[in-house]
Amino acid sequence: MRVLGVLLAGGLAAIQSFAAQADAYPSRTITMIVPFAAGSGTDAVARVIAQELGPALKGNVVVENKAGASGAIAATFVARAQPDGYTLFMTTNTSHSANPSLLKSINYDPVKDFTPIVRGGNLPFMLVVDPKLPVKSVQELVAYAKANPGKLTYAYGNSTGIVAGETFKRATGIDVLKVPYKSTPPAITDVVGGRVSFMFIDLTSGMAMVKSGGLRPLAVTTAERSAILPDIPAMTEAGVPGFDITSWNGIFAPANLPKDITARLNEALKAIIAKPEVKARLAEMGFDAFSSTPEELDAFVKSELVKWTKLIKEAGIEPE
Repeated sequence: MRVLGVLLAGGLAAIQSFAAQADAYPSRTITMIVPFAAGSGTDAVARVIAQELGPALKGNVVVENKAGASGAIAATFVARAQPDGYTLFMTTNTSHSANPSLLKSINYDPVKDFTPIVRGGNLPFMLVVDPKLPVKSVQELVAYAKANPGKLTYAYGNSTGIVAGETFKRATGIDVLKVPYKSTPPAITDVVGGRVSFMFIDLTSGMAMVKSGGLRPLAVTTAERSAILPDIPAMTEAGVPGFDITSWNGIFAPANLPKDITARLNEALKAIIAKPEVKARLAEMGFDAFSSTPEELDAFVKSELVKWTKLIKEAGIEPE
């Protein structure tokens, strides 16, 4: 009986300590890891959310960029971090849907190594070209590429960029060369500078250059036109039937995050995403914001792994 009493007392103490830690959270700065460079669409969204999350938790949240290896460097870092709520991961389908099929080996499991917290929304992509290129529509780009086989190039800095690019090549039968980049911002620079012909880019990253005339948009990659760019056709109506590729964002933590902290973060983030002023700010950047429960995000990631495996296989992309 004495041993049982000691065990029960120890268990109760552990529970009380755990609850106290959750109640005290956060007691220091929270770091939100972004797998792409500063200036990318995901980075921009993360900074809006982080700016709101700090005050909501009565703490401080900073954004840290860990670009490279198609998001795998950041994902591996977060997967190995302590599950204490002080390391969060604002990521996309690149690390959590596409990488298992795009990369020969990764050091993390998108499902087992993370605690899903909340879905952030969708990040639509668009096909943009160097304005000096003599094309003003998707069909003109296809015709120009066929008249100049092997001479055009497309840039990509994430999985959505390469999957969209290779899907476009297969669907239209054009011969163009792909040019990989560590992240989206340097890829944009080279398309704007005329060193690369075109790219598929998220609206958030490319909106400023489109508005200034530095990039010419030809189509959006969603099934329907975007409310942000209503005059730009969808790829399907621009002559590429069935083309529907959209990036998504979600916030995760390392696996085994305490349930109380998961619930608190989900509640705070859902409230932030629901704010009209936050939604409006993100919409101006081309981001379609909405939230979810942790369970919904978990199920979504599992379904997206299946979807992106199929997309990558159909695009004929071999893992590197």
